Amino acid sequence: MGTALVYHEDMTATRLLWDDPECEIERPERLTAALDRLRQRGLEQRCLRLSAREASKEELGLVHSPEYVSLVRKTQVLGEEELQALSRQFDAIYFHPSTFHCARLAAGAGLQLVDAVLTGTVQNGLALVRPPGHHSQRAAANGFCVFNNVAIAAAHAKQKHGLHRILIVDWDVHHGQGIQYLFEDDPSVLYFSWHRYEHGRFWPFLRESDADAVGRGQGLGFTVNLPWNQVGMGNADYMAAFLHLLLPLAFEFDPELVLVSAGFDSVIGDPEGQMQATPECFAHLTQLLQVLAGGRVCAMLEGGYHLESLAESVCMTVQTLLGDPAPPLSGPMVPCQSALESIQSARAAQAPYWKSLQLQDATPVPTSPSTHSPEGRPPPLLPGGPMCKAAAPAPAPAPSSFLDQPCLCPAPSVRTTVALTAPDTTLVLPPDVIQQEGSALREETEAWARPHKSLAREEALTALGKLLYLLDGMLDGQVNSGIAATPASAAAATLDVAIQRGLSHGAQRLLCVALGQLDRPPDLAHDGRTLWLNIGGKEAAALSMFHVSTPLPVMTGGFLSCILGLVLPLAYGFQPDLVLVALGPGHGLQGPHAALLSAMLRGLAGGRVLALLEEDSTPQLAGILARVLHGEAPPSLGPSSMASPEDVQALMYLRGQLEPQWKMLQCRPHLVA
Repeated sequence: MGTALVYHEDMTATRLLWDDPECEIERPERLTAALDRLRQRGLEQRCLRLSAREASKEELGLVHSPEYVSLVRKTQVLGEEELQALSRQFDAIYFHPSTFHCARLAAGAGLQLVDAVLTGTVQNGLALVRPPGHHSQRAAANGFCVFNNVAIAAAHAKQKHGLHRILIVDWDVHHGQGIQYLFEDDPSVLYFSWHRYEHGRFWPFLRESDADAVGRGQGLGFTVNLPWNQVGMGNADYMAAFLHLLLPLAFEFDPELVLVSAGFDSVIGDPEGQMQATPECFAHLTQLLQVLAGGRVCAMLEGGYHLESLAESVCMTVQTLLGDPAPPLSGPMVPCQSALESIQSARAAQAPYWKSLQLQDATPVPTSPSTHSPEGRPPPLLPGGPMCKAAAPAPAPAPSSFLDQPCLCPAPSVRTTVALTAPDTTLVLPPDVIQQEGSALREETEAWARPHKSLAREEALTALGKLLYLLDGMLDGQVNSGIAATPASAAAATLDVAIQRGLSHGAQRLLCVALGQLDRPPDLAHDGRTLWLNIGGKEAAALSMFHVSTPLPVMTGGFLSCILGLVLPLAYGFQPDLVLVALGPGHGLQGPHAALLSAMLRGLAGGRVLALLEEDSTPQLAGILARVLHGEAPPSLGPSSMASPEDVQALMYLRGQLEPQWKMLQCRPHLVA
């Protein structure tokens, strides 16, 4: 259905009229720099462009008092001295004669975006707005924010569209206390904020920004604060926060809409945040949110004061909303100890209210749920780890080469291809997903098949030839992702060939997620280039750091815990450049579960994911996987059930065995004697 971009040039009108070092960073160039970069990249042209409208008095009144709205309206006729005097009554605020108009446009842009998404006009979108909104309170401007754009959008979605569950994700580097105050007793809104806190020594200096502020009354557990107590948080820290805190709660909450307070002062180079996360990290965060709420994601700009990092991060967010694959993350994927302390503190504060956290945090790490134990464990793949920088009144870190050379994925000529042994006219695919007709040369196919008896039959050779042709297209950059079919009797051999072909034709690190009765090929080299993860094994076993097996969880909650707590941390730690997902004999996955797994793995390897299915799989399964690999949202699994004790025990055992090598598995700091 596409992506909306909501904007109005009038929002550049409001500006600071006097000297104020605290407020001078909030300037019109924030919008123009972002919009110019979107145009340079051809991203604006791919969006449905909507011109923002002004929010009405009644719409502003959904969260703001009439007296406050009237006060802001009067700024239109005030002189500079009067504006300055009024601004001093609030914290970090400046008013301008155009402020009321601009702030109404900013709030109205969010309303337009929500309406477009919830009426099915578009799938998702970004409102490029100023002034920002998440600090604004019922009767007070605060922190550059006049009207609370995201809060107004949430209240509107509830009132006009009848929504009952809205997730707000605030990744701005400042705590959005305005949103928290407005919804802290409301169980229909789950508010998540990470923010620079430094034990209360960073603005807005609030005790209620700490992890133990979890809401009140009926809203207990629906406010989730993740305070960063040191600067320098990077990609691994942000990803760990999503995998180990936000996403478990979000899946259990099962939102109908995701709103993002998209502040980009949490990106490298920003003078406010002093963080180290790179712009491409926000592509991954966006993609992870798109698996929720049927992909209905509405992002609204908040902060972001380094024009280069702001513009790059906006582009990363928009291209991901458009369905483009996320660029690979840079740097070591090792969360720092301070980040893990914060994540663990937030998990502990939230555990009484969320069953997805309760059983995990209450289960001691078992020592032997399996007869297997790690054999000949190699030294840590990522020795040591980055230390978060201690907070100091020093200038923000200078932008690195990440901003000098933006990491963009070149768009392949074909995003997704389906390679079946024979074209299937009953297969329902998006218009630009094609069914492949080509095949590898017969001689080449036979050479690859020769070591495997199960590939001698004609139907297996035909399927293998199509798979090789598709895989070559992916490795050459002509195709981004694909689906191939193979006879059930040849599934293991076909997967073996796919792995060997990938490694010999350009893939440096290959992740294979094998479901069902598929064993690791015996002749696969133990050189650290392949991470084999079997879901469907008889027992939990870490045979090495690159060979992991776990039973298929029996409950949806266990399946989600397996993905978020094992599969994705391993995958992001490994950083593959090719992902194979093999649904082998007896894999036991229903279509929505297979779609969710494939959609979440799509964040790896620049989206180069090849799904291998049994030939007798239903066309519906091939169709749903093609759609999610193409960028569509997977179907909802519905409200999450609690994982079984056996599933939790298997997960905790594997994490305990593998954490020394794979640091992304950690969700609590290591104790130092």
